[in-house]
Formats: sequence, structure tokens, C-alpha cells
Amino acid sequence: MRPLAFRLAAAAAVTIACLADVTPATASAAGLSANAHVFATGFNDPRGLHFGPDGALYVAEGGLGGTRSTVGQCTQVPPPVGPYTGGDSARISRVDEDGVRSTVIDGLLSTNANPAIGGDIDGVADLAWIGGKLYALTAGGGCSHGNAGTVNGVLRIDHGVPEQVANLSAFIMANPTAHEPAEDFEPDGTWYGMVRVGNTLYATEPNHSEIDAVTPDGSVRRLVDMSAEPWVGPTALVYHRGSLYVGNLSPFPAVPGAAKIFKVNLDGTFSVFATGLTTVVGVAFDRHGRLYALESFTSFPFPAPPAAGSGKVVRLNSYGGWDEIVTGLNFPTAMTFGKDGDLYISNCGYHCGPGGGQIVRASVAGNSEDQG
Repeated sequence: MRPLAFRLAAAAAVTIACLADVTPATASAAGLSANAHVFATGFNDPRGLHFGPDGALYVAEGGLGGTRSTVGQCTQVPPPVGPYTGGDSARISRVDEDGVRSTVIDGLLSTNANPAIGGDIDGVADLAWIGGKLYALTAGGGCSHGNAGTVNGVLRIDHGVPEQVANLSAFIMANPTAHEPAEDFEPDGTWYGMVRVGNTLYATEPNHSEIDAVTPDGSVRRLVDMSAEPWVGPTALVYHRGSLYVGNLSPFPAVPGAAKIFKVNLDGTFSVFATGLTTVVGVAFDRHGRLYALESFTSFPFPAPPAAGSGKVVRLNSYGGWDEIVTGLNFPTAMTFGKDGDLYISNCGYHCGPGGGQIVRASVAGNSEDQG
């Protein structure tokens, strides 16, 4: 088993190294399907993205990592994933209707994994809104990530000022899942996806294979423990008609078609809803109730690295198969639908260098605003 940092970073590192003479923007834009184009640029490892009450698109960013070390101060993530180094370079961006990026808040915790696996970066993982307030899920905090005296958790952002709502590092340390990974254990977690249901936030943690519920008063509870073998690694999630739909990575080396989407009920029961996917990092439903999955890469001829540009968006058809909707994505990490019916995708979400991340906008046949 490997945590998300290793699973994505190690797979991507060699590929990106091979693209050293190609700018990140060129690498990530080349080969996009005809229905997609680059909408916004200048992001540092873009992750979860959601539209705010003002109609603008808000983007969580992993940041640039840092150089702080906590070796000798606390339990470290075992090599080759660890030890990590930390910093304060993560941020949240706002993108207007013209694709212009501005900073909502910066200076948030960011972390680098071991350079041996490519130095994968984590920072702000995902975003959600409750009552007009912006909430951020963090993955770059904690002593095990090179940031002593800090934690991973949920922040409430009010006028550019962060307030810690929940301490997720403390929660997972006090409440271990049934099957904790040993060789790549992440004490503070590698939090990935978050979604709002009413006044509750649901967050995924792939390394421990769990989904937890957080309320604005700071209470945390385990919704479901998915840690039984084989490793699940829940990543993206979406709420639809009373249930959560959760994508997973599946054990590595990645086997095309081995990843799934699970239907998770709010009572904690879950079942497999759809199969035949690879490295799922995004899940969404369109206005017609059709299910979409974002695959970070689909060509992984292990031990060779995954093919750049093999990320795609697929849609579940009435026969239980998957139709390609967007192709040519370069290591995407998240997606969401806009009110216009278009898909917005965090593209080049890791290992594309400072400012190399993008938001790709893609039209989806039969889902435009005028057909709502």
C-alpha cells in the first residue's frame, strides 16, 4: 500500500522529468479534446474547486511546499514517502468569469514529500461553503509534514482570516481505523475531498481509508471505515439524492479498470455503485443526474510512468460502461460543474512547477444552461 502522495507523485515524477524541456502549460494543454480549453492559469498544484455564492470559482492549491524539517521532533512518515519538509505556501484562489485569478488567502500550510518520489506537494485540499462562509480542508499541516506545532483540519475563512474549526490530526490519532497502513503510515493524514450536506462537511482521508463528518462547531465523527483490504483510498466525493458517491484510487501499481465509485449512505453503510475506472480523483453529477468520473491517468504500464495527457473525464452510460467526455488532461485532480453546465477541471494538479497548474473548462453535450 502507498498513500496518495506516493501513488500520484511517484507515478508522475518520471513523466514530468521526461517533459523537462516542455513548459507545464504546453504539456497540460496539448492534446485536449475539442470540447475543452484552458480557462485559467497560474496555479500552484490546484486541487478541489467549487463555485462560491458570488458566482466565482474558488480553487484550493497545494502550494510550493517548503524546507522546514521536523526529523527528530516527532514520528515521521516512513521512506520513500517521508520524511516531509514543510512551509507556508498554500493558498486559495478566486477566478472570475473571465478566467482572471486573484488570491483569497495565502500563507497556509504546505508540505513536500520525499524527493525520492518526486516531492509531491499537499496544502489546501478542498473547499466548501456553509451559510456564505468558506471552509477549507487542509492536508499540509502537522509535525509529520514538517510543520511543527500545527495540525491538519478544517478552516473557516472569514474576510481573508483563517480560523481553525476542527482538528483532524487529533481525531485520526485518537480514533485509528481498523487496518492502519504500516509501511507508509501518515500520522496527520493526507486529506483529499470535502463536500457539504446541510450544515455538515464530509471529508475523505485516503491513507487511512476513511470518511469523517465535521460540523461548524468543531465536532468530528467517523462516518465510515473503508480500511479493510484491499486498500480503497477514497478520494473525491459528491452528494446526490440522499447519498455520497465516492471515488477511489485502488492499490498500486494501478490496474486499468480496478478503481470504483462507492455509494455511501449517511448512516455509514456503503456498497459498490460503479466499476471499471482508473485512479479516480473526481466525481460529479450533471443537471440530468448523469454520473461523471475524473481519472487522473489511465495509461500506467508499470514499472514505466503513466502517460502524460492520459487523464480523462468519463460518464456512466445506460449499459454500465463509461463514455469519454474529456480527454488529454495532464494529471488532473478535481472537477465541478458550473451553473452554465460546463465542467471545470483542476489540470496539471501536481508536479508541474510553480504557476504550472490550470483550470480547464469543457462543454458537455446536452448539459448547457439553456437546456436546464
